[in-house]
Amino acid sequence: MSTVKMKLRILPPLVMLIFGFFMYSLNLLLPFGNFDFFGRRELAIFLVALAFLVITIALFQFSRVKTTTNPINLKKTSSLVTNGIFKYTRNPMYLGMLLILLGFGLKLGNAFNTLLAAGFVYYMNHFQIKKEEQALMELFGKEYTLYCKATRRWF
Repeated sequence: MSTVKMKLRILPPLVMLIFGFFMYSLNLLLPFGNFDFFGRRELAIFLVALAFLVITIALFQFSRVKTTTNPINLKKTSSLVTNGIFKYTRNPMYLGMLLILLGFGLKLGNAFNTLLAAGFVYYMNHFQIKKEEQALMELFGKEYTLYCKATRRWF
């Protein structure tokens, strides 16, 4: 189980903030791509509120079974959570972060921010989630394999 400790240098919330900074910068620097529609502000607020609800539920579920939320040192993981919100998404906290970025992108009103949100998904899949999945496979084996087959990575 030596590979269980991940060699990450950037925590996922910080990755989200970095992508948010890029979205803000793109909005300032790009002279085109702006959009508006009826209810844009309300939809942005709804997405961010939904994000916080999803993240809070996931954190509560982890807390209830007394397992870690630390994505860097997964050997402290004591339980595989597969019920509740984890029945619908294997990564509700990352989904919540994506919803925050999408809400922020809507608030900014620049269509090119969707490309940065897609970049966040790519980054998380490639540099975070795949490594977590390998570690969880080592910890939980067949149980985790069956969970992956039954539940999507994002939604």
